[in-house]
Order: sequence, then C-alpha cells, then structure tokens
Amino acid sequence: MELLQLKYFQTVAYTEHISKAAKQLNIAQPSLSLTIKRLEDELGTILFDRKGRNIQLSASGHIFLKHVNRIFIELENSQMAIQSEEQHICNTIKIAISNPRFLSGLISEHINLFPTSKILQSIGVKSDILTSLKKGDIELGITSHPIQDDELESCLLINEDIVLVLPSNHRLTGNNEVSLSLFADEPFITLANNVEYSAFTTFLCEKAGFSPNIAFEVDSHLLVEIIKLDQGVALIPISVCRTLGLNYIQITEDSTTYPVSLSWVKHKTLSSSAQHFRDFIISYYQHNHKMFKVN
Repeated sequence: MELLQLKYFQTVAYTEHISKAAKQLNIAQPSLSLTIKRLEDELGTILFDRKGRNIQLSASGHIFLKHVNRIFIELENSQMAIQSEEQHICNTIKIAISNPRFLSGLISEHINLFPTSKILQSIGVKSDILTSLKKGDIELGITSHPIQDDELESCLLINEDIVLVLPSNHRLTGNNEVSLSLFADEPFITLANNVEYSAFTTFLCEKAGFSPNIAFEVDSHLLVEIIKLDQGVALIPISVCRTLGLNYIQITEDSTTYPVSLSWVKHKTLSSSAQHFRDFIISYYQHNHKMFKVN
C-alpha cells in the first residue's frame, strides 16, 4: 500500500466520480480505476458501490476513509513539526566562552535586534572550546589569545587594557599611572577558576619583579564584592572597571593588554543565525573599541 494509492482513494471518495477525480489528479481515468481496484484487492473488500456513472463509499469505504484522513493529517503534522524543529535549530546559536564578560553588554543588544534567536552558551577552558568546535558541539568560541589550529578561523576582537584596581583610600589614588612594581607588598585579589587569566596576571607581576601576595582567590562575583571592601588590589580589565565604577589606575609596564578572540571552524557553513551573531560580535567590539582602552 502506497501513499499515492491512498491519495487517489481519498480524492475519489470526496468527488464520488472517477472521471472528475482523474481530472483533479491529472491522470488517465483507466489508471485511476485500476489503482482503486488494486487497493480493494489488497484490502479484500469493496470500497465503493457503483451506481451508473456515480460511485459512493461502501461501509468499508467509510471506515477506510476515516483512517486515510488521519494518516494524511499525521503526515501534515509531522511536516509542521519538522519545519518547526528546523526553524528552531536554525535560530539556535551554540557558543562557548572562556570568560562570561566576553558577552556582557553585547548579548542584550543582539537579542533586541534578533528577538527570535536562541543562544545556548557554555563556559570552558580554551582547550575544551577548541575540541567542541572541531566536534561540532558549538559553532562559535570566544577565548583569550586566538586559537592556532589549521581547522579553525580566529579573529582578534580586541586587545583590552588591564589596569590596577585600588582601594578607595589608597595612597596612590589620583595618579595618572604607576609601576606595578610598587605593589609588590600589597595583598592581591585574584580570579579563581580562570587559569588563563590568572596565569596572565601572575606573569605581569613576575615581569615587574615579584610574585603576587594572594590574599583572596575567588570567583568573579565575590571578587568585585571584596574589591569594594577595600581588601586589596587587583588586575582587572578596563571595561569591567568602567561598568562597575571601580577605582583604578593605569600601569606603566608593557604587555598589559589582554586579547579577546572569536573562533569558528574553517569551511563549515554556519546557520544564518550563527553567521549574524558572529558578524554582530565582530562589529560590536569594533564599534565599542574605546570601552576596552584606557585612552
């Protein structure tokens, strides 16, 4: 039994006329009659009572028509469900980032512009993000330094200035810039669960001639809370300081910028939503360049 047979039967059942049904179906009348006859033979029952040129559904035909109608309704339902799922998939963007701040501010603007898009965001270390991109688990990844890999494309979004956050009553508050070496004996507040950034800030201190005296190593929420309690100094991206209104000072040492990069798989066709999001991210960082720089 084939769907085409069922469609032919359904059309004949509603027209109650072989010639009219054949015309609607754009097939020869003998072919249609033969199809109905084969269907009846397969079912082992008469589906139509013939009355001259007209035909009517038999008792078996009425029963069969109800089930045939349900079959086509379910097929239509499945098509709608598939289209809905495909649209959902198309509108869903899978992205992983190594630091939540990389999407801060940006995400609300994107949602306002593309309200139907859905974003599934995860947080991971750089190596895990690289693997997820290659496996196809995510479409986009934002990390610190650009990922160097033959299978991936990476775009440097910004080299953000890193500044030193001071207690509000610190003796050096008010200076335009200072050397990090002056803070060798100060208690430092550092970020936990972010190996890349912690390694970077430790590198800055060691380059200035000392190992940081870690007083607090906490997550991003607690870090801000402790900073506001004037419990130490911290090396923080300038955009975070501006957003939270923190007391900061520029440091004179070189290499005090932290790169932020966007990556995706080479030669892979991204969904339209992912493409728009990728382009939006790049554009956002370009247009808001000053937010990430001291001067």
